[in-house]
Amino acid sequence: MAEKAETKKMTPRQAMPEQKPEIRRRNFKEVPTGYTMEQAMTEASRCLQCKKPGCVEGCPVGVDIPGFINLITKGDMTGAIRNLWGKNSLPAVCGRVCPQEIQCEGFCIVGKKGDAVAIGNLERFVADYERMHGTGELPPRDKPTGKKIAVVGSGPSGLTVAGDLVRKGHEVAVLEAFHKPGGVLVYGIPEFRLPKEIVFSEVAFLEKLGAKVECNQVVGRTVSLDELFEEGYDAVYLGVGAGLPKFMNIPGENLIGILSANEYLTRANLMKAYLYPEVDTPIPLGKNVVVLGAGNVAMDSARTAMRLGADSVRIVYRRSRDEMPARKAEIHHADEEGIEFFLLTAPTRFVGDEKGRLTGMECLKMELGEPDASGRRRPIPVKGSEFMMDCDLVIVAVGAGANPLLTQTTPDLALNKWGYINADPETGKTTKKGVWAGGDIVTGSATVILAMGAGRKAADSIHNYLTWGW
Repeated sequence: MAEKAETKKMTPRQAMPEQKPEIRRRNFKEVPTGYTMEQAMTEASRCLQCKKPGCVEGCPVGVDIPGFINLITKGDMTGAIRNLWGKNSLPAVCGRVCPQEIQCEGFCIVGKKGDAVAIGNLERFVADYERMHGTGELPPRDKPTGKKIAVVGSGPSGLTVAGDLVRKGHEVAVLEAFHKPGGVLVYGIPEFRLPKEIVFSEVAFLEKLGAKVECNQVVGRTVSLDELFEEGYDAVYLGVGAGLPKFMNIPGENLIGILSANEYLTRANLMKAYLYPEVDTPIPLGKNVVVLGAGNVAMDSARTAMRLGADSVRIVYRRSRDEMPARKAEIHHADEEGIEFFLLTAPTRFVGDEKGRLTGMECLKMELGEPDASGRRRPIPVKGSEFMMDCDLVIVAVGAGANPLLTQTTPDLALNKWGYINADPETGKTTKKGVWAGGDIVTGSATVILAMGAGRKAADSIHNYLTWGW
């Protein structure tokens, strides 16, 4: 094994080709362009095929990572995608947006003394290869059970539940409030990071398997949960996400030119405002744009603003770079594209002109104290450090809350003090019989793959319920 490991170390990690920063910062085409077959097979050869693979433990949906990588080394892409589908219904999505550095790749043995195997890049390659060159053959599906499940929300957790249950022989209907399926995958993540055609292709795969997708279905308004049961559904899964915008409640926040990242990204992504006037959805444009926050949503907002023609885009964050919650790749890409970072900085008020339009923002410098409940060092204001920052558009990306549209019409569904649904973390069961929930509506804003992991557990629990009872 030592000799084998030494040989693997001699092969460097294969960097995925990308658009050059000076070109991509003004277009919405996908940034990474993907591996070639040769690059994928070379990268796959770096895997040690560990007997106790830590990478699998680090994957929230338990993908057989050594298994699908081994099939790549043999040139068996058909076998590799079927291996992936065994645990992951959305491999093309996960290969693009999962935080692999803290999950599967973070546990990679090769990464202990060098660069981890590029598991995410390989997952993306296999999924893309199947889409472009695959046979179209679907994975097997169990015999029909006659049971019906309604999945509310077509984001990552809902699509995972749908994929798992339809393959177990159940009849599944996915009910989506928006006019296009995909949830946060289409309204929250920009085209340059996750092209819409990729998401719609994954949804189409689930439809070919037998899942039914119905858009413009606002469950909680057009139909209640109890009415779904009256219509003949045997179980309901709630994967409605956490899309209620949060603001900072500081003076001047109602000025024209301040909006939530939720609205900004929904207009730009799902409603294709970046193609205006070809697509008739306007979006506020700014020349001096400020984004408040430092998570993936903040990076997506800042990089979108740059592509929409801003002269300057600044990220304002009250902690240091080490505490930024965004993926390292997103921070790196933003850096390359000319996004400026104003760290250890917090806004205190917004100022505007006589017409009520934003013209600037007062900020205060911060310093880090002791860690708070999140484990990150608490920012403390530096007295007398106020300064003004000119801006004509501010995008607030400081998190999102639980949307009450559905929960307020379902009184027997227990919520926590923040309005999120109480659900068993191991099964997804809620306090309402026959109803499960998972993803951001249970945990608050988290990652795509964690939402998928919750969906996987819930799907297993729903299957057991439909087979043996509550």
